[in-house]
Amino acid sequence: MAERITGVLISEEALARTVRRLGAEISAAYEGKRLLLLGVLKGSYVFLADLARALSIPCEVEFLRMASYGGNDTGGELRLLWDLVIGLEEYDVLVVEDILDSGRTLSLLLERLRARGPRSLALCALLDKPARRAVPVEARFIGVEIPDAFVVGYGLDYAQRYRNLPHVATLAIGQDSHGRVDTGITPQVNSCQ
Repeated sequence: MAERITGVLISEEALARTVRRLGAEISAAYEGKRLLLLGVLKGSYVFLADLARALSIPCEVEFLRMASYGGNDTGGELRLLWDLVIGLEEYDVLVVEDILDSGRTLSLLLERLRARGPRSLALCALLDKPARRAVPVEARFIGVEIPDAFVVGYGLDYAQRYRNLPHVATLAIGQDSHGRVDTGITPQVNSCQ
């Protein structure tokens, strides 16, 4: 069975409200500091662009790219495909990520960034999926907590598709043992529209 969108989990309007809220919180927290927004490609690019515009304080922006998500854990290794070309010592670094899932990759990334000696280091995640957490990772700023569902849109993808959706949607990518579509989301969960 081919994948298919099964519903809108977070509407475009709700995303805009969330980004404005995060922008205000981050602006207050980093007033008077040299803020570096560090985007993790590819998933964070839409969120980071909107978040940067929602800030009322100056910031700088950099990106890095890690080995592709791949669906499984990283096995304890983190491969940077596109690393930073600047030092972090003069910055208060805010890692901007699309989704905080198992925490494995982000934990390793934060450890590696901490070793570079930034003034401060924190995480901002648009989406938080705590049901999947395997490694403890604290995000200082969280947009929306979501259920354990496969989501796409607003930068998130499945096989490099669906990043361009203006909302976050659930995606069915298979069937359960009874031939029913498996969306990864339970019926009692309320959407964040």
